[in-house]
Amino acid sequence: IDEMQWPNGEVEIPSSVCSLPCKTGQRKKMVKGMPCCWHCEPCDGYQYQYDETSCKLCAYNMRPNANRTGCQPIPIVKLEWHSPWAVIPVFLAMLGIIATIFVMATFIRYNDTPIVRASGRELSYVLLTGIFLCYIITFVMIATPDVAVCSFRRIFLGLGMCISYAALLTKTNRIYRIFEEGKKSVTPPKLISPTSQLAITSSLISVQLLGVLIWFGVDPPNTIIDYDEQKTINPDKARGVLKCDITDLQIICSLGYSILLMVTCTIYAIKTRGVPENFNEAKPIGFTMYTTCIVWLAFIPIFFGTAQSAEK
Repeated sequence: IDEMQWPNGEVEIPSSVCSLPCKTGQRKKMVKGMPCCWHCEPCDGYQYQYDETSCKLCAYNMRPNANRTGCQPIPIVKLEWHSPWAVIPVFLAMLGIIATIFVMATFIRYNDTPIVRASGRELSYVLLTGIFLCYIITFVMIATPDVAVCSFRRIFLGLGMCISYAALLTKTNRIYRIFEEGKKSVTPPKLISPTSQLAITSSLISVQLLGVLIWFGVDPPNTIIDYDEQKTINPDKARGVLKCDITDLQIICSLGYSILLMVTCTIYAIKTRGVPENFNEAKPIGFTMYTTCIVWLAFIPIFFGTAQSAEK
């Protein structure tokens, strides 16, 4: 035996086995008809080594550990305040809030001047409040999801735009009725006083709030961890996304009433485009509604076509 020579200059006697032991994270696949022989197959995907001959799939919220001998929880992520996806919207929202507060302060300071009174100051304050809420929702959307945050998201998601469009619709409708009535008689139309305008706007806004209350009753707000969005082929890159239990369809439905108000306001804006130049509310409102329609037409397909991600 000592004088035997083995290939490649090896000194030790070669192992006389059919198959070598499998490495950690591999299972034995037995060779048919040869009970002492097997092939080693790695446990792949989200599988771990259960015993010598089998792999098992990890639980829905788990992934295999580094050597695939067991499972470990999938890390949970959310939109962070320091992320560029959050920093840029927050910066723009702060600019918008400052501008809105500046305009509101200017209105309050010159509250009794003819130009502010002629602009319909009551509805202007309502409109500014709606714009302010549109900027505030940015911070609610980035905040760490919990029951309170999810509740505020449902309330304010469509409320800011609803208030803004309700005020614009009431303004535009008032202009339209004044000029339509003026063609027929010198008697002013009904419900054009500031109090009436606020009542009409409030009734339009209450429809949105009623819808949100029904939503709360049918489906109470809650948080979920979505493991499907970022469950990649490579388990090491898998992440669970902490978010509110609100689907894309529910978001669109929440904004649907605002879209209806916007379309109706656009129709009235088109009808009032021929009013005299000195009645200067109608044309800026018209321009606003046309551009808003374009933005919304772009938003809906982009929103539904965006790849699922934690930043969405």
